Amino acid sequence: MPMVTVSISPLQAADIRAAIDDGSYVSSSEVVREALRLWDAARKIDGTARGRDCDAADSKCVAEMFADHEAEHRRSA
Repeated sequence: MPMVTVSISPLQAADIRAAIDDGSYVSSSEVVREALRLWDAARKIDGTARGRDCDAADSKCVAEMFADHEAEHRRSA
């Protein structure tokens, strides 16, 4: 599997660590892979490779999709 280095904010790093510590995910790689799957799904819904605002009424933005997924993940845990 290819390795990629990215920079994230301290808050994002803390959120990833919290998700691992509370047992939602087993590794930071798992968190990032899940985020990328949701991002890819949002791009396919949107039909573009660029980000979009959450204000669009026709479909959800990536942040909304991820929040929905996280809520479902917590309910099923």
